[in-house]
Amino acid sequence: MGKVLCFGELLFRISLDAEGSWLKKNNVPFYMGGAELNVATALALWDVPVEYFTALPDNYMSAQIGSHLKDKNIGSDKIYYHGDRIGLYILSKGADLKNDSLIYDRAYSAFAELRTGMIDWDRVLDGVSWFHFSAICPAINQNVADVCKEALIAASAKNITISIDLNYRSKLWKYGKSPEQIIPELVSYCDLVMGNIWAAETMLGIPVEDGLHNIAQRDNYLQAALKTSKYITQNNPKCKTVANTFRFDTNGGITYYTSLYTNGDYYNTTDYAAAKIVNKVGSGDCFMAGLIYGFYNKRSPAEVLEFATAAAFDKLFLEGDATSRTSEEIKNTIAQ
Repeated sequence: MGKVLCFGELLFRISLDAEGSWLKKNNVPFYMGGAELNVATALALWDVPVEYFTALPDNYMSAQIGSHLKDKNIGSDKIYYHGDRIGLYILSKGADLKNDSLIYDRAYSAFAELRTGMIDWDRVLDGVSWFHFSAICPAINQNVADVCKEALIAASAKNITISIDLNYRSKLWKYGKSPEQIIPELVSYCDLVMGNIWAAETMLGIPVEDGLHNIAQRDNYLQAALKTSKYITQNNPKCKTVANTFRFDTNGGITYYTSLYTNGDYYNTTDYAAAKIVNKVGSGDCFMAGLIYGFYNKRSPAEVLEFATAAAFDKLFLEGDATSRTSEEIKNTIAQ
């Protein structure tokens, strides 16, 4: 097996406390992440050979970032250096990325300034057997969406497995195109699609039954996910696997479960629940990493789903954007 390559924008996250004490303390925690980097970080921690490909300005800070990634066993030699800045976003501690507490500052970043024809994909994809990206990338602007398509064409020509996380960020799609105009074509190149039924509705135009959320029953949600999964695979012949997550807030706590449709078989997990969590950022990325980890290591679908779900749920109790748990620590939580 070759390496996994994760492609996306590296971001700094500024984490403000909800009470505003950061103003009095003159101290603001920040974290380095980005959806695809979070996946790469988890895979490296779980001993999967992984590279991270992004665009950064050619300066001393970027050199430090590259060294930091190498220290984490994440290949960074293929990073494209150009432009003037790194993107960032501000999010209140404990808030959701879909929350009003989210503020983006990503315009004119090195990644946002990518254009087709800039990247030597033969070099970038050399030694790669799995290419991963998320729907956040094409949400930035049309040029980056075109770069994503360019990458997928190149990866497909090399018979590289391709996965996408249908991350929907309403505050990004501001360049005159809706997700439904961009994402279906990109999904047509993918072997594995991860998301949820509502993201599939928004980005792929697959309708969710009216009133489903009012019923709020697990079996109904799982049947909706099965229907969505079948639609995706039937309309995208290359796609053989679709994973769905369900995460519901319950009076400050959370209920979480997932499903996996692969090669015509359907799996789902038991409910995970907690009265209180620490951090919502990166849980979905951890689930995605768990899927790649399981399939890369040729685990059974049931084992893949169990590991990915346990890893994602555990991430809800960790600070930072990416998991810090080893694969053995996660497996031990499953065994308990």
